[in-house]
Amino acid sequence: MIVRTLQEAEQNNRFIKDPKGNWDSTRLLLKDDNMGFSFHITTIYKGADFQMHYQNHLESVFCMSGEGEVETLADGKVYPISPGTIYILDKNDKHILRAFSEMKMACVFNPPLNGKEVHNAEGAYELTAETID
Repeated sequence: MIVRTLQEAEQNNRFIKDPKGNWDSTRLLLKDDNMGFSFHITTIYKGADFQMHYQNHLESVFCMSGEGEVETLADGKVYPISPGTIYILDKNDKHILRAFSEMKMACVFNPPLNGKEVHNAEGAYELTAETID
């Protein structure tokens, strides 16, 4: 059994800040936990407006607090986000995330992240040998 607290994880190497200043992420479950997915609590900062395209990962995102919207670039549809909303990037959807207030999100990635990833120029996390092992 794996047991961790958010507070402990925030104080160690599982806490990552976006170098561009849009978010921070506490990675509670990672690839080396051998569960087949990773689980993160991510804070999207108020005013964030940035594009992502997880070409190598599928992601599910559940909003716990805050408000914003997600726009799918393939069709230009905009979906409001508020507490209780889940959005699932089941087709590696290129999207824009906007935070009208600070948002706390629970995120699941498949394949799992290793822990230190940040978005590349395309808004994706790179696949590394450790990710695909």
